[in-house]
Amino acid sequence: MTDLFSQTPQKPLAEKLRPGTLDQVVGQSHLLGPGKPLRVAFESGKLHSMILWGPPGVGKTTLARLMAEAFDAEFLALSAVFSGVKEIREAIQKAELALQQHGRHTILFVDEVHRFNKAQQDAFLPYVEQGLVTFIGATTENPSFEVNSALLSRAQVYVLLPLPDEELGILFDRACREALPGMQFSPAARELLIGYADGDARRLLNLTEQISNAAISKNIHDIVDEFIQNTLSQGARRFDKGGDQFYDQISALHKSVRGSSPDAALYWLCRMLDGGADPLYLGRRLVRMASEDIGLADPRALRMALDACEVYERLGSPEGELALAQAVLYLAAAPKSNAAYVAYNDARAFIRKDKSRAVPVHLRNAPTRLMKELGFGREYRYAHDEPDAYAAGEKYFPDEVDAASFYRPTPRGMEGKIGERLAYLRELDAKARKK
Repeated sequence: MTDLFSQTPQKPLAEKLRPGTLDQVVGQSHLLGPGKPLRVAFESGKLHSMILWGPPGVGKTTLARLMAEAFDAEFLALSAVFSGVKEIREAIQKAELALQQHGRHTILFVDEVHRFNKAQQDAFLPYVEQGLVTFIGATTENPSFEVNSALLSRAQVYVLLPLPDEELGILFDRACREALPGMQFSPAARELLIGYADGDARRLLNLTEQISNAAISKNIHDIVDEFIQNTLSQGARRFDKGGDQFYDQISALHKSVRGSSPDAALYWLCRMLDGGADPLYLGRRLVRMASEDIGLADPRALRMALDACEVYERLGSPEGELALAQAVLYLAAAPKSNAAYVAYNDARAFIRKDKSRAVPVHLRNAPTRLMKELGFGREYRYAHDEPDAYAAGEKYFPDEVDAASFYRPTPRGMEGKIGERLAYLRELDAKARKK
């Protein structure tokens, strides 16, 4: 009887097609093309520590392995998800043995390096400085925030990009030619799989293998897009909640609204919803945009954003998402003003650097007899009893503080009318003070 546990597991398609030479790598031409940084590093024979920053499935591990082969070095790989200081020490011991017994240098590859804490990252430093290992870290997160400065200063950062559809097409055709003989994909099926991959080469190969296995089980050799749609549950686009992809996309949404581009704003909203973002988080960001970038130029924008959140809370997905889309379009099309946002920040900054000031006596409340006897509120002028319901020349700042001008309305939208009104009131103040 065959021992099932002794069988060698079959390599997945992505592993079978892992490039064996630099010329077989698809993508990253900005780093690997003639005269480009990593190509020069390979050809010069001078290896250096580096951090490879990019989304999943763009070749970070492949490049590290190819470097070990090109420089005839030992290749030790750690995953920060499963490793700690103990595993780091064991890797360093192996590097020392490789140098002492075989005279071979070691490339220490750390996947998901951003998951190591500061102490774990610091553990690499002395061995990188000694030259015992060449450190290659891979991360999907911005190393400026996730890798400590000491390690970052000793490693060159290279940014890897998602693969465009043309390059994914090259990889797909290679997979069909070299690993899936007899399997035919219609042009529409090919395009659909490339779209599902969303710039991720490993995901493309995994999806292709999954579809091929399903087709073989049903004795199907000609694969069409309908078969793919029925076989795969539609996966989310590349989207890392809480990671760089998330913040890049919310930034793009905010800037599209601020830039009065309704179509682009709607595109980013739908991208984030498609990627699994919390719709109510997006709603809260819309409320922020309404106050920060529109303000009193169109006071209805804030209410529109709040209403969209309320509608979503009541209806949920997908019906409630339409209210968010409506709010995005309204905010993007609305006149823009950050005058309220600037005024708020200026007032906060003024108060932080100023000392605590007493409320002027005429503005104080006088609910008791003693307070009235002390003169609280005695000289207060009730605005509704004044011409134009405005107490011209009255002062509302503390006695020792000159009237500040935090709020400066723009001429756009409703704020233009507000600006005209405030200018008129300032004229009344000036006349009253002359008297």
